[in-house]
Amino acid sequence: MTTETVEITFADHTLEDLHEIATARPRLALAADVAEKIAEGARYIEKIQFQDRHIYGVNTGFGSLCETRIDPSAMSALQHKHLVSHACGIGEVVPERISRLAMLVKLLTFRAGYCGISLDVVGRLLDLWNAGVIPAIPQKGSVGASGDLAPLAHLALPVIGLGRVYRDGELVDAAPVLAELGWKPITLRPKEGLALTNGVQYINAIAADCVVRAGRLVRTADVVAALSLQAFSCAETFYERILHETSRHPERGVVAANLRTMVEGSNHFTLPGSNVAKEDPYSFRCVPQVHGAVRQTYGFARTIVERECNSVSDNPLFFPEHDRVILGGNLHGESTAFALDFLAIAMSELANISERRTYQLLSGQHNLPDYLVPVPGLDSGLMIPQYTSAALVNENKVLCTPASVDTIPTCQLQEDHVSMGGTSAYKLMQILDNCEYVLGIELITAAQAVDLNKELRLGPASQRVYDEFRSVVPFLDVDRQQSLDIEAARTHVRAQSPAWAAGLA
Repeated sequence: MTTETVEITFADHTLEDLHEIATARPRLALAADVAEKIAEGARYIEKIQFQDRHIYGVNTGFGSLCETRIDPSAMSALQHKHLVSHACGIGEVVPERISRLAMLVKLLTFRAGYCGISLDVVGRLLDLWNAGVIPAIPQKGSVGASGDLAPLAHLALPVIGLGRVYRDGELVDAAPVLAELGWKPITLRPKEGLALTNGVQYINAIAADCVVRAGRLVRTADVVAALSLQAFSCAETFYERILHETSRHPERGVVAANLRTMVEGSNHFTLPGSNVAKEDPYSFRCVPQVHGAVRQTYGFARTIVERECNSVSDNPLFFPEHDRVILGGNLHGESTAFALDFLAIAMSELANISERRTYQLLSGQHNLPDYLVPVPGLDSGLMIPQYTSAALVNENKVLCTPASVDTIPTCQLQEDHVSMGGTSAYKLMQILDNCEYVLGIELITAAQAVDLNKELRLGPASQRVYDEFRSVVPFLDVDRQQSLDIEAARTHVRAQSPAWAAGLA
């Protein structure tokens, strides 16, 4: 962790802000006016909790039990039981970075003061963060409405001394860690258990992480495609500025400009292997159109997820200044689910067109040898990495089937329409992982083709990319175990994508 302290204020955060905080792990603190707003909300709960009326989540049961009144003496136990009963997540535990993002986005909901949670609970979440004790969240179990109930219950369990946590990169039980730190489990007040589990901060956290990763990959794809088009001796026409000035899609012009940056100074279009008609395959010639469309979808998802992360996601909400308790649907994740499903389709297509370029480079055309190996036949060269790429692209096509088109009623039909955004979220994580591999395989293939395209002169920007990569994965002169090369290429893509993204529009 850094020694820097970041204050949580009322200001909006970009997704890069959130990603940087989750990655750099500074200390967190509440701005004074935020702390007062939270305290005001908690005081309002204390004021109304014993009134003779149904106040959902304060003196009633949950879901379809909303008309069941709870005895005042049991209202604290109700909140404890709520966390314990709702902690039903299963599967692999999400990375610590995602848990941190979920904590951070939850704190952004609490800062408005409308959730009725106390400074004691918020302070404990800050203590956990600042001590590097991060709740462990199983990946599966959210239907993306009513809040991310199961994942967020696991996020909240350490507040009451239960559950598991990350500490120093290891997964351990929370209770002994809290005892070591001298922290007693917190006794929850009315509404606090519900405030901790309601809302879609879990899927919004995954969405924030995925959108940042996707933003880097859309630029990385331009870098890798530029290397491929030079290696394939493509024409220079399809990325010309004047062509893209005819389009009303500015994203296409951005991609074309990136390609021009990467290929400037290259002689690829003058080589004997060039298509004399300048009609290259669509996987090259339509890069601005396809990558541009992916960027459009990324931009849509970014806008939606950024709005969601800065919004208040909970139910009910308490407005002390109006003396009102308002029941509504701010716990529904449909906006995020749609954005995640649409982005999954787009990123699947980004991998799809990358695999097609890989295939073309291996086709024995444009004065390149079959499978990009000096002695094809004796050696299979890069034949099988393309199979791996095809398998991942197929998996992506299955995974990008929208989860949000489905709903399965829950809670005795009280919650009869849900977003299924939890499925949308973890599917997208896998698609992005696969996309990194597919782009890594294209990079292996493009670099190999560059080496075998003897008369090719790369543009200086592409030459730097090539040189960096060749320090990681050497030329394939004879067959070797290429799973190692693929893993190295994927690691290189992941490591370099922030720098590549920073260097391009």
